[in-house]
Amino acid sequence: MKKIMPWVRSLLVFALIAVIVFGNAHEALARRGGGRIGGGSFRAPTRSVPVSPSRGGGGYYGGGYSSGGGFFFLPFFFGGGGFGGSIFTFLILAAVAGAVLQAFRGAGSSDSEGITGLDSKVTVAKIQVGLLASARELQNDLTRLAMDSDTSSSEGLSLILKETVLSLVRHPEYWVYVSSAKETTKFALAEQKFNGLVMSERSKLNAEVLSNKNGRILQSSKAAGTLPSSGDLSLEDPSEYIVITLMAAVAGDTLGKLPEIRSSEQLKQTLSALGSVTQDQLLAIEVLWEPQSTDYTLTSDEVLTVYPDLVRI
Repeated sequence: MKKIMPWVRSLLVFALIAVIVFGNAHEALARRGGGRIGGGSFRAPTRSVPVSPSRGGGGYYGGGYSSGGGFFFLPFFFGGGGFGGSIFTFLILAAVAGAVLQAFRGAGSSDSEGITGLDSKVTVAKIQVGLLASARELQNDLTRLAMDSDTSSSEGLSLILKETVLSLVRHPEYWVYVSSAKETTKFALAEQKFNGLVMSERSKLNAEVLSNKNGRILQSSKAAGTLPSSGDLSLEDPSEYIVITLMAAVAGDTLGKLPEIRSSEQLKQTLSALGSVTQDQLLAIEVLWEPQSTDYTLTSDEVLTVYPDLVRI
């Protein structure tokens, strides 16, 4: 029995150490666990090839419209006289007018915010906001969006963008840190740029305890629900924070013209611009927030270590 007792003591010591180590690891996982909502599509638009209508027989072809919207003409041949000349002059003027109209149409389409081809402009943008831990409502809002949103449809993704922007705009008193980045690129490269940005930000999370991506919801046992409305949240330690990261790929270069965010006013301006993005313009969106659980917050050291680009506003 005396020989067995040392082994029993050793096993108990090892078991106690394992409980402490793995228990703390589990706690750390929950503390740094984040949430994720997103989806999108970078499908290029399809274009149909116009088919020229067949023409039957006849003595001549008159003026008309081409499939591209411009005028074409073939001269009429009449047997002399001023009447034939005036018709010929009229056709020339009609052709010139059609060419001018087509030029205006082309200029208008080149400045549009839609995707018309692989060379169309797309802006990939990121806004990251560090908020006081008192902003529990934002964690609750994002958790509800993750549980209820349809991330497989363009309507659902547009709703996520607008609701996330609205939650941030409603509480400027919680804004402490901010970081922004943007790049305007061709549509052919936009998906690669966006995915690279998303992967870079996701890698900063220890775990994603709640995720709703392209219609698929994944929830860890450590994911928290919404916080009850009762209770005084104003007594939070002001050195504790929540970080929300909003990334979007938007057709056009309007967002690319916004300044880098260095003040509360610039943050408000950029959020307003994002909130006005239409459903047709939005190609993809990703929202990350940390911690996901309302039971945890990030310390100032954690925020500045994990998110070194954040600056105080």
